[in-house]
Amino acid sequence: MSMEINNEKMSDDLVLSDNESDNNNISDSRVFDDSKIAKLNGIRNQGLNPYPYKFEKNGDICDIQKMFDDFEKNEGLTVRTAGRLYNIRRLGKMIFADLGDQGGRIQVTLRKGNLPDENFETFKTLVDSGDIVGVQGELFRTKRGENSISVSEFFLLSKSLCALPEKFHGLKDIETRYRKRYLDLIVNADKREIFVMRSKLISEIRRYLSDREFLEFETPILQNVYGGANARPFTTFHNCLGQKLFLRIAPELYLKRLVVGGYEKVFEISKNFRNEDIDTTHNPEFTMIEVYEAYRDYNDMMDLTEGLISELVFKLTGSYEVKMGENTLSLRTPWKRISMEDALKEYAGLDVFAHSLEELKQIAIENRIEDYEKTNTYGEFLALLFEGLVEDKLINPTFIYDFPVENSPLAKNHRSKEGFVERFELFLNGWELANGYSELNDPLEQEKRFEEQDKKRKLGDLEAQTIDYDFVNALGYGMPPTGGMGLGIDRLTMIFSGLESIKEVILFPQMKRED
Repeated sequence: MSMEINNEKMSDDLVLSDNESDNNNISDSRVFDDSKIAKLNGIRNQGLNPYPYKFEKNGDICDIQKMFDDFEKNEGLTVRTAGRLYNIRRLGKMIFADLGDQGGRIQVTLRKGNLPDENFETFKTLVDSGDIVGVQGELFRTKRGENSISVSEFFLLSKSLCALPEKFHGLKDIETRYRKRYLDLIVNADKREIFVMRSKLISEIRRYLSDREFLEFETPILQNVYGGANARPFTTFHNCLGQKLFLRIAPELYLKRLVVGGYEKVFEISKNFRNEDIDTTHNPEFTMIEVYEAYRDYNDMMDLTEGLISELVFKLTGSYEVKMGENTLSLRTPWKRISMEDALKEYAGLDVFAHSLEELKQIAIENRIEDYEKTNTYGEFLALLFEGLVEDKLINPTFIYDFPVENSPLAKNHRSKEGFVERFELFLNGWELANGYSELNDPLEQEKRFEEQDKKRKLGDLEAQTIDYDFVNALGYGMPPTGGMGLGIDRLTMIFSGLESIKEVILFPQMKRED
């Protein structure tokens, strides 16, 4: 899907047409359950507040479940906790339900006589699955050995007005899960664990780099000139400044300005925005980390990337092996490193430089590789044929290094191979996961590269980069030799979780609005 954030012609007061919602909700109508609203009114008629302000717990459900490890000691212990109710079973004078919070679930039981009759009746007639309640009671085990809380007091904390999916089928429709992620998280505990993993992954990345004396910075999301990658931007308009702005496609050029300014180890975990296709590995809004270290080159950045990911996967999964569909990926180090030219020979049996350009064009046609008509040099054919014939064969972690200069405007010329730059990409499960350079720090060469990109852009290449003269001027003050690396957080989470769709690891993926 292609879209633009563009309000150049709008006034300060946003005007919407009659068919547009003022908040772009996925649905223009509420889905409240009338029977639940009737119960809400019944609760209020009893003088009860269905939405109180606060509740004190003395333990989360995960902590309470651990108490059963020493049941002889803790049997009869009074606990006080809260969560959402699931699967209420009403059996005359007994009520059973599952109580769940962020960390787990436990059975709660309400027996008539163990709490005041009016409270029992209120729970029996006015409380539903989906309601959030607090409970106080004693720990016990049922005859079947199920860990439980015998409730002596309960407190309604939030009356739900929307019905949960029924017990046995749950929420399985993929589109509904993505559009109503809050509901997905309520009923699918395994999906919550994916985002726990993601949160821990980001925390561990920060720890890894902080332990190595890197500093984390924040750079602009709204930019006068977009750059740092070959991608089409989203545009917007700033009314006060009276100028067009772009959502960043990468933080690269600003982070390298910081290296110019004297910081030698910098990184940013950034939200980036690219106005491109949506598929199983691409979302227009995505998260990545970029890292820059002065006095290092692309070999050092490969070492950093390998060390970071291998430590992360073992710390978060307890193993160096990850299951992805029918493949088991081994992330044990060291990882394979091979030049792009040699990879094409090894995986496709093709020596690009042993053929004429016309022969390479025919090879692209025979293999149904698109965009061959835009390709005019050996370097461009090398990158094109590598993408079409090799990438999906790189299942275990593989560093592909030494790229043609034509598609790498920010990387330094190779120290010994003419026509190439010192750049690498990391591939895993057939996906590009990381990208790094010996960073170009020659201001005149950078200006020349930008101008070549700008010519492509003016000829219709919407992903070509623009000229950022302020960045060129920054390089003019001197940037030390620097290595840089960018790593996709979303795809890395997919790998660690064994998932094939990026929408499974982004809480609120971009989707076309429902009519």
